[in-house]
Order: sequence, then C-alpha cells, then structure tokens
Amino acid sequence: MKQISGNKLLVKALKDEGVEVLFGYPGACTIDLSDELYKQDSIKIILPRHEQALVHEADAYARTTGKVGVCLVTSGPGATNLVTGLATANYDSVPLVCFTGQVARYLIGNDAFQEVDIVGITRNITKYSVTVRNREDLGRIVKEAFYIARTGRPGPVLIDLPKDVMAELGSPDYPDSVNIRGYKPNTSVHIGQLKKAIKMLHSAKKPLLLAGGGVNIAHAQDIFTQVAEKTQVPVVTTIMGRGAISTDHPLFIGDIGMHGAYGANMAVSNCDLLFSIGTRFNDRITGKLHAFAPHAQIIHIDIDTASISRNIHVHVPIVADAREALIKMDEYVQPCDTKKWREEIQGWCGEHPLTMRKNSGALSPLDIINEINSEFDEGIIVTDVGQHQMLVTQYADITAKKQLVMSGGLGTMGYGLPGGIGAKIGNPDKPVIVVSGDGGMQMNIQEMATAVLEELPVIICIFNNEYLGMVRQWQKLFYGKRYAMTNLKAGALSRRTNGEEYPEYTPDFVKLAESYGAKGMRVTRKEEIHAAFEEAKKNTTTPTLIEFIISPEEMVYPMIKPGGTLEDMIMDC
Repeated sequence: MKQISGNKLLVKALKDEGVEVLFGYPGACTIDLSDELYKQDSIKIILPRHEQALVHEADAYARTTGKVGVCLVTSGPGATNLVTGLATANYDSVPLVCFTGQVARYLIGNDAFQEVDIVGITRNITKYSVTVRNREDLGRIVKEAFYIARTGRPGPVLIDLPKDVMAELGSPDYPDSVNIRGYKPNTSVHIGQLKKAIKMLHSAKKPLLLAGGGVNIAHAQDIFTQVAEKTQVPVVTTIMGRGAISTDHPLFIGDIGMHGAYGANMAVSNCDLLFSIGTRFNDRITGKLHAFAPHAQIIHIDIDTASISRNIHVHVPIVADAREALIKMDEYVQPCDTKKWREEIQGWCGEHPLTMRKNSGALSPLDIINEINSEFDEGIIVTDVGQHQMLVTQYADITAKKQLVMSGGLGTMGYGLPGGIGAKIGNPDKPVIVVSGDGGMQMNIQEMATAVLEELPVIICIFNNEYLGMVRQWQKLFYGKRYAMTNLKAGALSRRTNGEEYPEYTPDFVKLAESYGAKGMRVTRKEEIHAAFEEAKKNTTTPTLIEFIISPEEMVYPMIKPGGTLEDMIMDC
C-alpha cells in the first residue's frame, strides 16, 4: 500500500466529505497543507483578510447552505483570531470544522514561536476540540469532526494539526463511517411525551407557539407553518426563530424579548400554554425569569438535552429534532378554538403597533428597511449587531424565500460584512444585503477587498449615526445622557478644534469603498433611497456600499427595562 502524508490525506478527506469551499489564511505551520490544496481544483479556496472575518464567512456560508463551513488557519495568532468566531458559531449552533496549524510535537510545551494551546483555549466554546497526536488517528478524527459538527445540536469543531504529524507518511485510507463511544445524538421523538403535549395543547384556552432558531436550523419552516395553520394557534418567535413562519402570516404576532413586539410579549405573559420549539430561553427573551409566562404550562422540544429546564422550568420536556417532532405533531394535532384568544392578542397589537417616531434626521431607518422589503422578494439579509439589527428583526419581511442571518447569542459586532460574503459565496444566485452600523462595519471593513476580488455583488447598507447606537440608547435612557465612549467622532481632534476644520465623515465610507474597488454611495434624504438601490442592483460583479446618514436620536422601541418582565416595556421616551 502506497503511503501518503497527513496533508495529502486531509485534502482527500475534505473531498470525501463533499467540501466545496474552504476559507483559509496561511502561515508557517500550514504552508505544506496550503501547497497540497494548491494542487487540486475541486475545492474553492477563499483568502479573507483576517482570521476572525474568515470564520464569520464560513459561519454564514454554513447557515445559508446547510453545509459544514470549513476553516484553515496557522498556529498562534492565526488560531487565537478564530476565538470570537468559534464562540459566535457555538452560541448559534452553526456546523464548522476548523483546522489550526500547530508546532511540531517535540516543541509543544516549550513556548515555541507561535505556539498556543488552542485546544485548551477553545474547549468551552466548541462542541469538540482536539489535537491530532498520531498520524494514524488523523483520518478517524477528521471523520468524527464532520459527524459531530453536523449531528445533534450542530456546532463548531476544532482540530489542531502539529506540523510533523501532517508531514508524516501513513495510510491513504479515510474511514467511511464513525462510531463514537458516548456520543449518540437522539433525534427521534418520544411519542408518549408528544401525545401528552398535544393533549395539553388541545385543552388550552390561550395556547401559543414559540419558534426558536432550532426550527430554522432543522429546515422545518414549512411543517411548522403547517402545524400552526392546522391548529390555528398564534405564533411568536425569538429573533433567531424569525422566518420559522412568514412575517406576513396572519397567525404571526411578532418577536418576543428585549425589543420584542408589544403584542407578542403580552401574549407570552397571558397565555395558559406555551409550546416552544428549538429555543434556549435565554435572558434576552425571558426578562425576569420568575415572571416569564407566569400563567402557562410550558412544553419544550429541543434537540439539546442541556437546554431543557436550564433557565425555565418545563412541564413537558421532549428531546428531539425539531423537524422530526413537527412532522409527528402534524399527524396528531387538531384545530383549536383560538378565535377569542387571537382577538385579545390583536387588541394588544393595535394598542401599541410597531412604529418609529420621526426624529430630526431627514432619513429614517424604517424608510431604508421598507425599501429593502419592496426591492427584494427573495434573498438573504445579513445584519451586524446593534440598533440596526433590532430594527431589521422588527421591520424586515422574512418569508420562505428571504432568510435573515445574524450573530444572535454572542452578539458579535463585525459579523455583518464577512457574513454577507460567506452567504454570497454559498448562494451566488441570491441577492445578499448586509445591514451594518458605522461601528460594526469598521471592525472587519478589510473584507471589502475579499468581496471585490471574489467579484461578489453584495449590497452593503451602513446606518451611520456617528455613535455606537445601542449603547448610546442605554446611556440616554438610564445613564443621564452621559455618552461615555460611544461618540465615534470624539477624540483629541474634536477637543482641540471645537468643531472647526473637523472632517465631515470619519471615515469617509464612500471613498473607502472606492479605494477597495467597490461602488460607494451616500444617501441623506428619503427621496434618494430608491435610486441608490436601483443603482446597486445593476452591479453584478462588484459590491456596492450605501452609506445612510441617520440621526443619533433614533431609538429602538419597545424595550424591556433592565431587570424587568416582558410587560415592563418602554414604548417611547
């Protein structure tokens, strides 16, 4: 049997796993592997400009294709730059397999150049993290990594590759199956528990369906909608569950939580049965725990055993894949008499509908989002993190043809642009719109080069209010308008000149986009929005950046008071 190096085996393994795209950044400990990848042409290699952006790109690629995102970086700083992206993917259950270079085994523990214990660093933010200590284990470990990343609750896996292990010759065989002792993810639903839950649903006077991100991850939007329609039970979602049912569906009330719709939060607070699927019940959706759904019996379907009854006591726990559980539900559920309950909910929705107060600025964020709604019937919207993110979740139309992607659990600023790049690489025929703030955009703006060189016609919308808007909102409401460390134009120059000879834009995003080779535009009035999007849609080989100048006084409402319940909502100030 002809022996091959670990590097050759890994390339073979990637092909066998069906990998089509690899996001990589080279270095000394991975140069041999990079060379092997150079010799093949079935896997497309994307070279981002920073490892954090790299893992976000792989993350969004995975979220929007259903495939595993694959990363390759070198040792030391290359590996540590993955940490934020791994934590982002771990929170949001994104399947990644990330390969990190490592110094040779005889150097490990000697503080060698670019040596870092990346397995130790990432153990708590990955589903599995391992160093390949022996060449004969390489194939098995890689096979297990892809299996672990995909199955159960999906998540990121990290494989650390010592340089000498990868150079060593060994068997060319790559296993075609895995058997991991102690890891047997359960996906099938317990019929007895499910029937008990359905009986409670049929008996409830004020039932409510809650869809979390798990419904979208399981690609169960169609069957979830079918169950909702069959039962006529109203629906609320978490922000990660948005899209589980079309936002224009008559049974959809809105998102719940910190910036949830008034009607949705009131429905949770007054329901007598909450049937939840694929959510962790994290603090941003529950508010004060003891007052969450105080009158309700709670049913919780989730693929992750650890998520059930961790934050909220559950009356009927069901460990199962969301899609499999919903398919079984559809066989047993019957129509529920919810007419009066839905009328009560509509009363709350009418009492405080989602609206934005007009501020002094000539341009409202709602005007921009409404234009996105009218311009794009299908596609992918990727947000960064901040006020713009919450506004998109509140007002963007999300349907079966339009997906919303964001960093939810970790709330990672800088996700937007690389996320849009990864989504476009995975979905070249779909429009991809990035919505970011002027703060988050600058955290990974170097990826404009990646978008330009890969000829990705992503439309990038920057909501520029010259502040870190979400933090500023808290400062305005709860900190006496002391805007500490949130003014993005503050600094020695502003203090020295007292506004004289002060640059109008710092940075000038339009010029910055043009310097990368992208199209740049600035919009200051509502009347200019439509023309800007029409111009952007004409670009088929380059990204377009549209900077929207908005007022720093724009706020996101409703908002739950710190430490408050879902009913303790601030509607305006």
